[in-house]
Amino acid sequence: MLSLSVTFPPKPISQLPKSFFNGVQFRQPNPIHLPFVKTRTSSSSVVLMAKKEEELKEIRAKTTEEINEEVVDLKGELFMLRLQKSARNEFKSSEFRRMRKRIARMLTVKREREIEEGINKRLSRKLDRQWKKSIVVRPPPSLKKLQEEEAAAEAEKSA
Repeated sequence: MLSLSVTFPPKPISQLPKSFFNGVQFRQPNPIHLPFVKTRTSSSSVVLMAKKEEELKEIRAKTTEEINEEVVDLKGELFMLRLQKSARNEFKSSEFRRMRKRIARMLTVKREREIEEGINKRLSRKLDRQWKKSIVVRPPPSLKKLQEEEAAAEAEKSA
């Protein structure tokens, strides 16, 4: 049984706003798939996931000290990329994302180990601050390699 109750007097039609439409939505339980719309294949994402899993296994095989050393090196490489970008030298812009993701994966594995050891978040932050203060600034591996190449070229020139 349908009951309708009106608690206020209805407004005359002249006082109603001009666009007085209470929209009605019709939702279908399953979306319609059109044959001409291309769908993305998942084979490329499967390959990417396999690479990430392989990289995570490689990272988890390292000790915490090795992870810390590699994080410092990668941050140095990231800094060198920023310098190249600001100097308008040639560089691969995809390297930024790749390095940031790799650093994040390493720090995630490091935090997972801390959680397993029972180190809470506050102590972890304190240890992280201490670790960051203890870092000795050194040139990243790519800069070392470049300096070695320049020294070799200079030695050949002088000889």
